[in-house]
Amino acid sequence: MDNLDPGWELYRSFLAVMREGSLSAAARALGMTQPSLGRHMRELESTLGAVLFARSPQGLTPTELAHELVPHAQAMAAASAAMRRTASAGREELSGAVRISASEVIGAEVLPAMLAAFRQRHPGIVIELSLSNQPADILRRDADIAIRMVQPTQEALVARHIGKLELGLFAHQHYLDAYGRPGSLADLAGHALIGFDTETPYIRRMRPQGLSYARENFAWRTDSDLAALAALRAGFGIAVAQVNLARRDSQLVRLLPDQLSLFMDSWVVMHEDLRQSLRVRRLFEHLAEALGEYAHS
Repeated sequence: MDNLDPGWELYRSFLAVMREGSLSAAARALGMTQPSLGRHMRELESTLGAVLFARSPQGLTPTELAHELVPHAQAMAAASAAMRRTASAGREELSGAVRISASEVIGAEVLPAMLAAFRQRHPGIVIELSLSNQPADILRRDADIAIRMVQPTQEALVARHIGKLELGLFAHQHYLDAYGRPGSLADLAGHALIGFDTETPYIRRMRPQGLSYARENFAWRTDSDLAALAALRAGFGIAVAQVNLARRDSQLVRLLPDQLSLFMDSWVVMHEDLRQSLRVRRLFEHLAEALGEYAHS
C-alpha cells in the first residue's frame, strides 16, 4: 500500500484547500463534508511521507513543501480536464465544453459578440473562457483554443494567422477638453499617461519608438489591460489602445496617428490532436474567420 501513488481525488482536495484557504471553504467548493476533506489531507500526507500543513486551533497553515506541490497538482488538474474533453469529443460532437484562453481585452471586449453568434448555431456547446495576459500552454492542454499575439513554433500546434491588430494613442474627449490636445509625441510629457506597472519582455518588444513609454512617466500604472481601458474611457488620460476597439466609442479620439502606429500580430491556436473534435474544430474556424474580419475592419 505504501508504494501506491496518491489518487487524483487527493490532489484535487489538496488544490481546493490551497485555493480556498481552509478545510471548511474547500469542502463547500467541492461539495464534500469537512471530515472527509480532512481525511483526504491526512491520506495524502501519509502516502507522500511528508507534512503539508501545520495544524493549529486557527486552522491549517501550508508548509513550504505544500506551496512547491501546487504547480504539479495544477498540471494534473489540467491533464484531467483535457482527458475529459477528449473523451467526450467522439460521443456528442456538437455538445460539451470548449475552453478558450485569451488576453483580457480580447476576451472581454472582442470575443463575446463572436461567441454569441456561434452559440446561436451551436447551442449545445458550452464555452469556458479563461482571461490572462500570460499565454496558455496548449501542449499541456491548459485550453483547447488560444488567441495569441506571438506566433507559435511547436509542430504539434495548428495555428491560423488572423492578421495584425493596429494600436494607437487615444484619449477621451472630456480629457482633451480639460487638458488640451498634444501636437507631438514630445508634448505627451505634459499629459497624464496610462501604462503598465510591470514591464514584460513583450512590452519591451512593443515599446513605441520616439515615445517615453516607461513606468516612471505614467500617471496611472496597472498590469490589467481592462483597468487601463476603463481609465481611458473615464477620461483619466492618454493610453495605447486597439484602434478597432477604440473606434467603437465616439468619445475616444485618436491622437498623432502619423507619429505613432503599432501593429500586433494575432493567431488562433489549437492542438493538432483536437482536429478530430468537431466542436473544437467548428469553434476554431469560427473564431479564425470572425477575428480575421475584426483585424481587417
